[in-house]
Amino acid sequence: MKERNPRRGAAAGHQGEFVRKAHVSGRDPLPRRDRAESSRKDEEGHGLQIIAGRNAVNEALRSGRTIDVLYIARDALRAGTDAQDAPSAKGLRALAAKARAAGAVIKEADNRKLDGLCGGAVHQGVVASAAVKEYVTVDEILNLAQQRGEAPFIIIADELEDPHNLGAILRTAECAGAHGVIIPKRRSVGLTYAVGKASAGAVEYMPVARAVNIAATIEDLKKRGVWIYAADMDGQPWCSVDYSGPCALVIGSEGSGVGRLVKEKSDFVISLPLKGKINSLNASVACGILCYEVARQRGGWKAR
Repeated sequence: MKERNPRRGAAAGHQGEFVRKAHVSGRDPLPRRDRAESSRKDEEGHGLQIIAGRNAVNEALRSGRTIDVLYIARDALRAGTDAQDAPSAKGLRALAAKARAAGAVIKEADNRKLDGLCGGAVHQGVVASAAVKEYVTVDEILNLAQQRGEAPFIIIADELEDPHNLGAILRTAECAGAHGVIIPKRRSVGLTYAVGKASAGAVEYMPVARAVNIAATIEDLKKRGVWIYAADMDGQPWCSVDYSGPCALVIGSEGSGVGRLVKEKSDFVISLPLKGKINSLNASVACGILCYEVARQRGGWKAR
């Protein structure tokens, strides 16, 4: 493979505050009021690890726990006009600022949503969704490749929303020898319980980084010598390019595929042949085929 252009560079709580685990199989033997651990799902059926109540959430943040999303009572992020509610709203805004500084996505929600997330327990206007595994940085992914003495092999999941797709991609990436997966901080499923389950345990071994801006992250990777391959329609055959050097595969979302700007910033657009009447493959299936083409080329395996 030619060299990269030099200009690119070479929780404990008290009453009303609890931590609710994502899933416990079988019948819950505890009384209803004492169910600190049970199964919860959001409106899309994703398993979540939920932390509810101000003290519980604050302690989780203080301990360094990774919070994916912090749900705050609607209107609490705006200065209130009711003097009686002002201290409460001020406390929620301070908690939101602390969570945002720690990398969490902040979302406003009504009481019905908050009640649903924590099973009707007293949430005091704040519920957090925690990741099942700590996120890493992009630098840590690149450092892992360097430690192994290998050219970086990265998967970039561009706004995947289905936890089963992301979980399957983590599983395939781990089996194919990838060094890490990058997902957007927003408009993407995070490391939920459902993702971990779909990964069949791969989430424990596959580093996952979150990026605020995928297009900017791609530019940074290119400056570090990584070649970007976007999987999309109307590209060149997937097996006609060289993946032996530092590479990142971009897998688009289930609905709209790879974003326009991301596609424009990619070095190559690659496609898989579609011989039937369906015009696209499942994202994780396409990723699996491409990952093993990378593995085949890097392993020196020849087709007979």
